[in-house]
Amino acid sequence: MSALATRAAQRRGGIRAHVRLAACAAFLLAAMLPVATLHAQAYPAKPLKIVVPFPPGGSTDVAARTLAVKLAEAFGQPVYVENKPGAGTTIGAAYVAASAPDGYTLYVTGPVTHASSQALYKKLPYDALRSFAPVGNMTVSPFIVVVHPSSRARTLGELLEAARKEPGRLSYASSGNGAAPHLATEIIARAAGVTFTHVPFKGVGPALVALLGNQVDFMIADVAVVPQIREGRLRALALTTARPSPLVPGVPSMVEAGMPGVDLPSGLALFAPAGTPAAVVARINAAMNRALEDPEVRQKFAVQGFEIQTGTPEELGRMMAREIERYGQVVRQTGISID
Repeated sequence: MSALATRAAQRRGGIRAHVRLAACAAFLLAAMLPVATLHAQAYPAKPLKIVVPFPPGGSTDVAARTLAVKLAEAFGQPVYVENKPGAGTTIGAAYVAASAPDGYTLYVTGPVTHASSQALYKKLPYDALRSFAPVGNMTVSPFIVVVHPSSRARTLGELLEAARKEPGRLSYASSGNGAAPHLATEIIARAAGVTFTHVPFKGVGPALVALLGNQVDFMIADVAVVPQIREGRLRALALTTARPSPLVPGVPSMVEAGMPGVDLPSGLALFAPAGTPAAVVARINAAMNRALEDPEVRQKFAVQGFEIQTGTPEELGRMMAREIERYGQVVRQTGISID
């Protein structure tokens, strides 16, 4: 065989090899796509678990159990709630972060608490953003700035003006060092250019007792204090959100109170471990959003002080990035630390 013929044969052999490789690659790609699709279609094939980082009986626990019932109906599989309280929600979060990313372990928590833990704890066994797959928002609710009814401050503006005249004299209670209301108060103080004296308590109950007893000047609390507001035992000065809330009608928002740059909502969201297939996340998100549109669910959530607010995984992911930056900044500025 001539050299020319030999080179031609080699070229033909090389072309055939490339064709075979391309065919194999195409076959593998085609084989992989149905696997992902079939995984999402087959999901769920066994019971699911929703982890709640608080003890049973609280508002987050009730919300998670209400959602679990509806997800069980949608998926045709049992959905259990497992409470893993402690260490400012980080025990439950660490458990979920270390769980298999298969869509069978989910996590209901407050985005603010979850985001702030990244800055408050120096040695977390997880990353609040990268260790979790956002599924979607569930609820939104405001914090409320409240004072004793004997307080001279009848508006947030009057409270801030008093703080400007006597820096550090006014005291505020919180449910603990680094708790969401503590951080929210410090954000408002910095936005207004004032200083307050922080009086931390071990839980919401003791902090509320101190305010009801007129032992501190004010506190930022969640909507659980609405009964005391209605009874006249507390006076609401403002919500911490940029818009009014149907949960607390008649109480001015931050915009209405003269602080348009402040928006500090509370709420709940659903997460899964990082690496959970996007198709599975999308299916959970769709089932959750449908469940939260149910009038019965809305009524049960309203009793717990939650206004339904759903969305996409992408929206929750962007919100978490913003919250981690915002609360990280206030922690760095104030030097607040848990450990």
